[in-house]
Amino acid sequence: MANTMVWVLALLLDNPEMLAKAQIELDTNVGKDRLVEESDIPNLKYLQALLKETLRMYPVGPLLVPHEAMEDCDVGGYFVPRGTGLFINAWTIQRDPNVWAEPDRFQPERFLTTNVDMDVKGQSYELLPFGSGRRSCPGVGLALQVMHLTLARILQAFELKTNPDVGNQTRNMYVNREGVGKTYIESKEMSGQSRKPKVERREERRVIGRVVAE
Repeated sequence: MANTMVWVLALLLDNPEMLAKAQIELDTNVGKDRLVEESDIPNLKYLQALLKETLRMYPVGPLLVPHEAMEDCDVGGYFVPRGTGLFINAWTIQRDPNVWAEPDRFQPERFLTTNVDMDVKGQSYELLPFGSGRRSCPGVGLALQVMHLTLARILQAFELKTNPDVGNQTRNMYVNREGVGKTYIESKEMSGQSRKPKVERREERRVIGRVVAE
């Protein structure tokens, strides 16, 4: 979950217009007088698309749980003998140009238009960040709940931006080094300014009051 949260924030900092769009959605559907709750998430379609696109481009496990063929079989025209170890390359599947338009481009809108019915829980074989079937991630439900609510509250509470006076601002937050086989996030200084101080103070008093009462 932490890995995905780092990636989605880095991608949003590189695409401030998308960050603003997500915050407008939050202000429209939740308002500015209360904090976003889990019950609000189904109405935040763009926020959901942001996380889907992040999981598509940067799955936590590029290779899913390994399998072994229990008997000789044919898969897609290939003979697979018994005892063969099988690895599903989720990273390649989720960047297949035969399935995804501009697969290397961060484009969350795709999940609001052409790929609107694709699911990350293992029912869409083009999108398998948590695997599929009996050996899929057992914590997928909790992970999605926590990530959606965490991202929503961060975007609702803070204006995020990189510091223009620190680092090379002409480069993206993420860097792909050919020949290394890794994609990593370049370190940059980020600042966050409160968007809703009244809501935050009210929530702080509520939490403190609950702790004192207990």
